[in-house]
Amino acid sequence: MDKSVLCWLATVAEDGMPNVSPKEIFTYIENSIIIANIASPQTVSNIKAKAKASVCISFIDILVQKGFQIKGEAEVIEKSDDNFSEMEAVLLRMTAGKFPFASITKISPLQIKPIIAPRYMLYPDTTEKEQIERAKAAYRL
Repeated sequence: MDKSVLCWLATVAEDGMPNVSPKEIFTYIENSIIIANIASPQTVSNIKAKAKASVCISFIDILVQKGFQIKGEAEVIEKSDDNFSEMEAVLLRMTAGKFPFASITKISPLQIKPIIAPRYMLYPDTTEKEQIERAKAAYRL
């Protein structure tokens, strides 16, 4: 998670339509993942529509091309909630106050599985160093 610049959060609307949205300000606190809701009206709406909203979040180190996927239950934490200020303080340190947010998505993980680029499986001798070099070339870094 610490090597990911963005994460991708998938939710489902009441009509069953999926929604995937990039998130930039996120971290973990205790046994939960917390995300600042900066520009997330559809995500927030989808989570609030269900008592126990199932979500999926993915984190990838884009150079190593490894990461993990987490499935769990999400809830929206509002400023009026008891634990909002504690979570807000952690996220504000990350944003330096430059990204205002009115709520926080809190995810309680239920399942975690690794994400690994297919090259590692198809070519087992692939090293992370080689994968980084390939990724840098592909991304023109």
